[in-house]
Amino acid sequence: MTRLADMSLEELRALERELEREFSLQQGNRLSLDLTRGKPAPDQLELSAGLETAINGNYKASDGTDTRNYGGLRGIPEARSLGAEILDVSAEQVICWGNSSLGLMYLCAELAMNSGLWGDERRWRNHPAPKILTPVPGYDRHFTLSANLGLEMVNVPMDDAGPDMASIEALVRDDASIKGIWCVPKFSNPTGCSYSDERVTALARLPSLAAADDFVVFWDNAYAVHDFEFPRAPLAAIGALAEKAGTSDHVLQFASTSKITLASGGIAFLAGSEPVLRVIEQRLNVSSVGPDKVNQLRHARFLHQRLEAHMAEHARLLKPKFDLVQRVLTEELAELDIATWTVPGGGYFVSLDTRPGLAKKVGELAKSTGLSLTPAGATYPHGRDPNDSNLRIAPSFATLPDLMTAMEVFVLCLKLASARAEIATKSTHRSST
Repeated sequence: MTRLADMSLEELRALERELEREFSLQQGNRLSLDLTRGKPAPDQLELSAGLETAINGNYKASDGTDTRNYGGLRGIPEARSLGAEILDVSAEQVICWGNSSLGLMYLCAELAMNSGLWGDERRWRNHPAPKILTPVPGYDRHFTLSANLGLEMVNVPMDDAGPDMASIEALVRDDASIKGIWCVPKFSNPTGCSYSDERVTALARLPSLAAADDFVVFWDNAYAVHDFEFPRAPLAAIGALAEKAGTSDHVLQFASTSKITLASGGIAFLAGSEPVLRVIEQRLNVSSVGPDKVNQLRHARFLHQRLEAHMAEHARLLKPKFDLVQRVLTEELAELDIATWTVPGGGYFVSLDTRPGLAKKVGELAKSTGLSLTPAGATYPHGRDPNDSNLRIAPSFATLPDLMTAMEVFVLCLKLASARAEIATKSTHRSST
């Protein structure tokens, strides 16, 4: 197959007619396909059916706590140990609370903004226009959370090894209004990249370089154990590196079991230094007299000494879907040279970049066939992708047959949008000469 850019105008118009015929057929199929959200599929949820019998009438935690009763703001010991295993910290550094790591992130960001995380006068709101660094393309919920708190978002580019540290360090050294950074360090949403050891070390050191004395690294390790191959690929432990760098009070780590067990009924974890955990515990104590320790107990028992085996079962179901995506993209697009995409070793997403200015057009074409994609621009703050090129593909929820159909439609829409753009470019060039 010839590169699209190397085709003549006549060849491009012939290709456009062929693609339009196929596109019309797909529109007539009245499809209803969805690649928008990285949700576990029903067969993945069934892997955790054993949660229902994990307690088996014994509600006592390992320290003798009756989990049916009040108390235990930091969570039961075995649940904190599970969080420690996922986040690569000690159990003493973990709070287990609720089912949403995003909820814990909001709690901590709101505390940093309005009350402070350190038991002193430091508050982000003391600055008239606080900002936060947002590696892009990134996670839309981080952007929504930041906007809700009134934080200005400053984009920094990502590559396969993580965020651009040279840009980040230059920004934080010179601007005390920059108060933190969002990070998804392993199988990042949406690129699927994992941060290199060098980037993790630099991020652990970052608060000591920042002009702001209340700078926070928000370490959203949502996909810490979500590999496709086992044993798992290692990720440098930012907690230990922060202790070495003297920045432990400025690094907060988050995880949950939302994509390990049940998306709506998991447990969430927060890890930090003891002084910061005390401040967070005080806030939790205002609104509650204890978390759902029964759910913590059943999760701890169900996953005890079998977390990796359980995640290997998820990988068995997920990897064929990601393999399908890669196969279709490679076979249909590689020789045309009209897009680039990531090849993640785990997680829930594939990030694809079209030529500049085409992502929204691809999304509109897909929608007209009945294929829903994550809106173009969603991987950038306020939905504004400066190049209008990034699209996030979420293969997990669809069945393999539906995913095959969805990917066929997706590449068709991408080819059609790209051919039309190339025709417009060549037509303009021909008329000008």
